[in-house]
Amino acid sequence: MPKLNRVILYVRDVEETVAFYERHFGFKAVRLSWDRIVELVCPEGGAGILVHAGAKGQKFGQVAVKLSFQVEDVEAFCAERAAKGLVFGPLHKGDGYVFANAKDPNGNSISVSGRPVRE
Repeated sequence: MPKLNRVILYVRDVEETVAFYERHFGFKAVRLSWDRIVELVCPEGGAGILVHAGAKGQKFGQVAVKLSFQVEDVEAFCAERAAKGLVFGPLHKGDGYVFANAKDPNGNSISVSGRPVRE
């Protein structure tokens, strides 16, 4: 079966978005001289993010998709990010895990979650 390995984000400002995911989530940017898309790769593995400049008339910040990042300690992660300018909303309790929500610079929904990944 095919595996999901990348998500494409259409954004207003590619460099601002790349810097956001590098700073707050530890992604590393891969830039190729011939490619206008910047690929963000997580050193620990998992799906990558392709950052692509959106069209002028494109709507940004769609709520139909949310990027969810698994973290060990949601409360500690949120506190660390708040000190660097990324403020998450309140902690929510799921069935045996905790999560919190925020938005990226383009209004895309993001979440950090302690929900275990099932392989």
